[in-house]
Amino acid sequence: MFTISIEAGFSAVHRVRYLNGMVEDPHRHDWRVRAFFSKSQLDDAGMVIDFGEAQAALRSAVGPFDGTDLNAHPALRGANPTAEVVAKHIYDGLFAAGLSSLRRVEVTEAPGCVAIFEPLHPAAAGRSE
Repeated sequence: MFTISIEAGFSAVHRVRYLNGMVEDPHRHDWRVRAFFSKSQLDDAGMVIDFGEAQAALRSAVGPFDGTDLNAHPALRGANPTAEVVAKHIYDGLFAAGLSSLRRVEVTEAPGCVAIFEPLHPAAAGRSE
């Protein structure tokens, strides 16, 4: 299996709602996002995916979040903007953009605090290699 990863970042505010009803005060993070792409066979150019294509897609996916309040962001439609929710949203956007070799998205909210979204069965989600 061949895998590459690319990274991008954004700065955004959020406040998380907990199950007990508590809501954090709004606070800002410098979020880091890493997307992983994998294939068992390289294409004719010897690549999993072109780094430039993958980076452009990731920048496009995270750019709308930069400088925003994630709780009010229309893309999250009132969801509790945890790192896990953000990771799933970015994964879905990249996959919808046609990046079928996408395997996982990691979102770092703060140093040492990483959320990962990776589908359980990539083949069942319509992925091809």
